Formats: sequence, C-alpha cells, structure tokens
Amino acid sequence: MLFIGNNMDYKSLWEGMLLKLAPTIGTTSILSLFKDSIIEKIDNGVMTIAVPTQIVCNFIKNKNEVLIGGGIRSKMFNPKYTLDNFIPGNDNQLPHAAALAVAAKPGGIYNPLFLYGGVGLGKTHLLQGIGLEIQKKNPGKKVVYMTSEKFINEIISAIGKKNTTSFKEKYRKVDCLIVDDIQFFGNKASTQQEFFHTFNELYDSGKQIVISSDRAPNDLDGLEERLKSRFGMGMVVEVQLPDYETRLAILNEKCREYQVLVDPEVLEFIAYNVKSSIRELVGVLVSAIAESQLTDSTPTVKSVAPAIRRINSNFDFKDTDLSDNKRVVVRTIDDVIDVVAGYFNLTKSDLVGSARRKDFMIPRQICMYLIREVLDQSYEVIGESFGGRNHTTVLHAYNKILKQIENDAKIKRDVNAIKKEIGI
Repeated sequence: MLFIGNNMDYKSLWEGMLLKLAPTIGTTSILSLFKDSIIEKIDNGVMTIAVPTQIVCNFIKNKNEVLIGGGIRSKMFNPKYTLDNFIPGNDNQLPHAAALAVAAKPGGIYNPLFLYGGVGLGKTHLLQGIGLEIQKKNPGKKVVYMTSEKFINEIISAIGKKNTTSFKEKYRKVDCLIVDDIQFFGNKASTQQEFFHTFNELYDSGKQIVISSDRAPNDLDGLEERLKSRFGMGMVVEVQLPDYETRLAILNEKCREYQVLVDPEVLEFIAYNVKSSIRELVGVLVSAIAESQLTDSTPTVKSVAPAIRRINSNFDFKDTDLSDNKRVVVRTIDDVIDVVAGYFNLTKSDLVGSARRKDFMIPRQICMYLIREVLDQSYEVIGESFGGRNHTTVLHAYNKILKQIENDAKIKRDVNAIKKEIGI
C-alpha cells in the first residue's frame, strides 16, 4: 500500500510507480504509452491516471495486463464497463440480473455463470462489470479476467517448459475466474483437461466462475461432454439482440458518455437500421461523431447513411427518403431557403416571416448569411426576399453569423453541414 506524505507529490509518486512497472511491462511500453501521463487524483483508494490522447487511453484499456500476485496476470478491467451503465432493455433483463446476483454474492447459487450470445451484444461488458463490482466490494479478492486465447497460450507455454504443475497451482488460488469466448477451447484436448481440473478445484472451494461463449454449452463443437456438463451446473443465460427502444437508449447513453449532442432524428435513424450488434451500433455513432468533428459539421441522417452502408451494402432504407442524398444544386435564393428550412425542420414562412422566436431567428440569420456567401446577392435583394427587411438587418445577420462561426461550435457545425449539403 502506498501513502502520500507531505514530502511526496503526485509526480514523484507516479514516476516511482513507473520505475517499478518497467520490468513488468517493458521500458519501451513505459516510454510510448505513459509519456506525459500524470496522476489526476486519488479518491477513496482509487487512483485516476490521465494520458495525453484518447488513442493512448483506448490502447492501454484494450492491451494492458496487471500482475495480481503469484504470477497471475489478468486483463485490465475497463472502468466504463460497469453493471450500472449496462442497458438491459426488455430482452436482457435476465443476464443483467444474473450478473448483479453473482457480483453481490460470488460463489453462490449462480456458479458457474455461463453467458452466451452473438458477437457484439454486450457479453464482455457484463463479464467486466461483474469483475469490477466484485473487486469494488471485496478489494482483497483475486479476480482474474482473461480471454480463452490467453488461457490456451499459457497452457502451451507451460507444456513447452514442462512446468504444468506451476500452472495448475496458479489459477486454483483465485477467488473469481472470468474467461471470455470459451468456444475456442474446442478440439484442444490439453487445454480442456487443465481447465476441467481448474474448474473443479475452484468450484469445490466455493470460488466464482464466469464464462462466455457464442453458443450454449450443448452446442459447442469439439468440447468434452464433462465440460459441457460442468458449464450447465449453474446459470446458463442467453444475451440477446436488443430491441429498437434499447438500441436507442444505448445511443443516448453513449452520447452522454462522449459528451456530444446528436439530433434525436439521427439517433432514431441509426437505432432503426443497425440491428445486428451493439458493437456496430456504437461504431456507426462514433463514425458519425468523428466525421462531424473533422468537418466541423453536424451529423445528419444523410451523413450517417454511408456509415451504415459500410457495415452492410444491402441495407434498405425503405422507410427513409434518401433520394436527395446527392448534393443539392442551388441556383436561387428560394433554393437556399428550402435547404435551410429542411435542415432545421422549419417551413419557408418560418424563415422569411416576422416571428422573432429564437428557434426561427438563428436559422433565418444563417439563411441570410448563406445566400450572401453562396449566391453573392446584395443585402438589399436578400432583404426583399425576407419580407422586405432593410439592408442593415441583413448586414447585421451576416456579420453576426460570421462572428459566431468563429466562437460558437454548434453554429459552425450547422453552417458547415448545410454547406456540405449544397455542395460547398
């Protein structure tokens, strides 16, 4: 346990920890992954480390392992995969409830817990959530989360070094063993034999075992019957495809997590059309957000459609009018007014009328700005098209939007999105 005294600041503490970590994860990894990293805070025994970029953050979460003790290495838990932020919807209440029960009482009646289902449906989220919750409630327990590939590789290494005894002793001392994607144990006799004995030792000692697979135990190919029987001794539950409402809730939760605002119509469009997996659902959202940030525009139904088609070129957007997906040819003031009105879900009369509501005023000013920019019309001509307004009103609108593009990210995104729609 490390204590921070008056004579040790966060910087010195972190530098000392990195020096101790170097032999374990390598000096090269320290230099590449933790360069410019800092301790952001220490709260209730939990240390938060800040790294300079999101790319580095994601790499560390996905690749790093931690040494638990006794030579046991466990894949690092992603702190975002909690049971609290898993959205079960109507179809996945049971696996979520089972995960909560296991986390509350490891080694209880739901032992082992076997979760199965297709790729990208949230099995790993539940597995990691269980591990995080057990660690949170029982800081002293050894909780190991690993992929089946990691287990297989360790078996092969132990056999190659003629050191299987050490391997057997190692994993039979953990309090909770979580193995992801166990279907890859199929037709690997040595791996199955070692896992069978490890399973028995942990189960007989009242230790929790959590397993995931893409199929139910009896449907696993190349797996010994005795293992299938063990997997079915506790709770076997399917993680299913989420329904539309759940998919929409997941997208809204991700927007809160990423701290971005996306038009509800866009989220509904993604939720309606991406049904195959949560992974692909979130992938389309992330793609839309990334594109909008790179182009300083706002995600629209039209802009996310290509991202959905990249997942499956056969997607049929039969319930959505994308016939005008190509850029609009703008020749007249009315053309620009129509595009802006459509973008903001307003009518032409809303834009050119006299109502001074804010939800009309800003789109109206953007419209005047774009007419000036795109068609190079005079302020007098623009004013006439907006109910006979004088040229100073149009000039004020133009200058206001010009300034807001520099200072207001949302205005900039809206203007750029409309420009993109009309081919600029």
